Amino acid sequence: MDGILSFSPSREAALRRLAEFLPDARRYAADRNFVRPGHPNISRLSPWVQKRLLLEAEIVAAARDRWSFESVEKFVQEVYWRTYWKGWLEHRPEAWSRWVDAVPRLRDSLSAERRSTLEAALAGRTGIAGFDDWARELVTTGYLHNHARMWFASIWIFTLKLPWELGAAFFYEHLLDGDVASNTLSWRWVAGLQTPGKTYVARADNIAHYTDGRHVPQTSQLAGAAFAITEPALPKVVPWAEDSLATRSAEGRAGLWLHPEDLAVERGELAGERFAVINASWPKLMAKKAGWSEAVTTWTQAALRDGASRAAAHFGAEVSSESSDDLAASLVDWARAHQLSRIVAFRPFVGPWLVEAQAVESALAQAGIALTWGRRAWDIRLFPHASRGYFPFWEKVRSAG
Repeated sequence: MDGILSFSPSREAALRRLAEFLPDARRYAADRNFVRPGHPNISRLSPWVQKRLLLEAEIVAAARDRWSFESVEKFVQEVYWRTYWKGWLEHRPEAWSRWVDAVPRLRDSLSAERRSTLEAALAGRTGIAGFDDWARELVTTGYLHNHARMWFASIWIFTLKLPWELGAAFFYEHLLDGDVASNTLSWRWVAGLQTPGKTYVARADNIAHYTDGRHVPQTSQLAGAAFAITEPALPKVVPWAEDSLATRSAEGRAGLWLHPEDLAVERGELAGERFAVINASWPKLMAKKAGWSEAVTTWTQAALRDGASRAAAHFGAEVSSESSDDLAASLVDWARAHQLSRIVAFRPFVGPWLVEAQAVESALAQAGIALTWGRRAWDIRLFPHASRGYFPFWEKVRSAG
């Protein structure tokens, strides 16, 4: 199993890791596909980026300030991949809701034989070299190298013949960087759904090469070819967008709702606003609804506390951080107690936090309290280009400089 990793859930730790990686960023393109103990050859920034303890724009700017664009283009591309996945899912949110509906149904419908296969896969007891180590590494560290994620997903789907939805649920349960868009859509890509007909089949020689011979599965253990997986076409919608938070001209006392999808609110669009109070409450049933492990839940809660502490210092505002049975109701009570006329927040992306946000929006509207949703300029600029494939998206990015 790969070396144990430690990700401290703070912006300070994120900035420290970025500074450590930058001197090696220009070697990323050549080394990034190798899966090595401790993963020294990749940035390992994704847990912090997923919570926006570190902003994508900050990473790109730091890399381009240090090196020429040509020397770090592959690394910069990978930063934009996460934005692309998010934008794509905003255009087709049903890809996520179908997955949410499918997971319990598929679990309940497994035959005894397939359930046994599932249990062996989750415990790392399949006997397939590499796969078992990655299963244990995921649970132990909350992290996997992206290449290992691809191999794992391919073996799960085409060798073990388990539903891709249950593999995506296993990842989402344990990944500290578990992102609804990146995780769901990457599993769909391996399965041949994201780009119809284009599947990813793990090969023994490829695994052996990119693990420096540490994992050498027998060729006979792995599927030699993919099989077709189909689905009805996904409906396409116009993503929610906001031109500006437009809070400066609004009247009355404002409160900030802070949630774990954007924990650097003191930077960028909201930094110049004035908030009387901040709410960083945690919904008690969130972990169960989302399917997160205790480790992921604990890490996310700690990240939220870090974001709340920085926000409190920046805005000079008191923070409420209670654990709530009903987040929407508690935000209404909080707003009334502090005589707020409006609440401001970055709108969550497609996923479990958006479900909470929509309940909050409804409850506040019924209480006659205004809610201003915002979205970062980065997302407003890039999401419209994410409606098709990645490379048309990337060409738009490149042409814009």
